Amino acid sequence: MKCFSFKDNRIRLLLRLLAALLFLLPVVWMLAASLHPRGVPLPQALRLLPEQITLANYGRIWQLVPLTRFALNSLLVAATAVPLTLLISSWAGYAMALLPHPSQRRLLLLSLALLMVPSIALWSTRFFVYKTLGWTDSLLALIAPAWMGTSPFYVLMFYRAFRRIPAALYDAARLDGAGVLQTWGLVALPLARPTAVGVALLSTIFYWGDFLSPLLYLSSERRYTLPIALQILQQMDRSDWPLLMAAGVVATTLPVVLFLLLQPYFARMGRE
Repeated sequence: MKCFSFKDNRIRLLLRLLAALLFLLPVVWMLAASLHPRGVPLPQALRLLPEQITLANYGRIWQLVPLTRFALNSLLVAATAVPLTLLISSWAGYAMALLPHPSQRRLLLLSLALLMVPSIALWSTRFFVYKTLGWTDSLLALIAPAWMGTSPFYVLMFYRAFRRIPAALYDAARLDGAGVLQTWGLVALPLARPTAVGVALLSTIFYWGDFLSPLLYLSSERRYTLPIALQILQQMDRSDWPLLMAAGVVATTLPVVLFLLLQPYFARMGRE
């Protein structure tokens, strides 16, 4: 029995390593391609590192575009929109969880219907709203979706997390004199910490990699974000793949570092 369990664990570990390798392969290829010299075509066969390794592509990025300014704009948008997304979506999910069951079902169906609406259907409406408010050509246009929780999916994540909390805890908090916001902040949100971490990670990736919103609502180069910088580099020279891959490595650094920093927390949640 122990031998079978040992073999089963080994097979499971092997499958996990293969799955991780499959997802990491594009990142590894991007990093290796960024080290190729300029003007040298990328190899047709699978090769981890080029014959001549160079870091010159990373220096050329800052010479061609103001990458620091674009990165700071992206960082400002993410640092503002992610906490706002957590606040609004958790409030909405908490409010849904406290409603009577018929109202919960109606709002659940409405949220699912909103998830089915294609984002392209909202572009023109949002543009007219932002233009009326004077938010066009401003970073406020990129942060505005956070005021609505960014996505109904995040609201539903919090709704499910808050619904799983026993109602007796909410009742005990109310008997102790806690108001709605106190119960949310002191009881509900700490118990839904894994969901909050997941929403924070997903919304960070969303705002950090958002390309369409800056393209639609911004017109000044000094307000462009990092995804626009990648598009500018591609327009300069579509065949300079080492330069584009170096820019891609820089653009993916923050999500990768954030994910690695959260790994101990994910591992602790798995053990619990």
